Amino acid sequence: MFGQAQAFSGFSVDDLGEARRFYGETLGLQVEETGQGGMRMLTLTLGSGAQVLVYPKETHTPATFTILNFPVDDIETAVAELERRGVTLERYAGFDHDEKGIVRVGGDGPTAVAWFTDPAGNVLSVLQEN
Repeated sequence: MFGQAQAFSGFSVDDLGEARRFYGETLGLQVEETGQGGMRMLTLTLGSGAQVLVYPKETHTPATFTILNFPVDDIETAVAELERRGVTLERYAGFDHDEKGIVRVGGDGPTAVAWFTDPAGNVLSVLQEN
């Protein structure tokens, strides 16, 4: 039924201006401010060309799951650059983090992951696949 639909995802934030700065300036994503029905929103364009809607919500509660994952060729370099840009990595109980906050994993999929949050508290990750 929706196999050919140009679906997109979205998430809420408590401050659209802070979100615009973080996603545009800190993370370097293409960010466009739009408005529909008098409501300001942001559209993030990811490297794949996919778009994600970011909308303000007065009663915003941070997502308790990872809303965006950014695959990279070199997680060490990506983590260092995030820290240089003022981003603090999250450390979660139940995971063995190295001194940089990176979790090394085995098996299929990513071989390393590190989590961080946007200004609204939503969880994002940078991950490396080999």
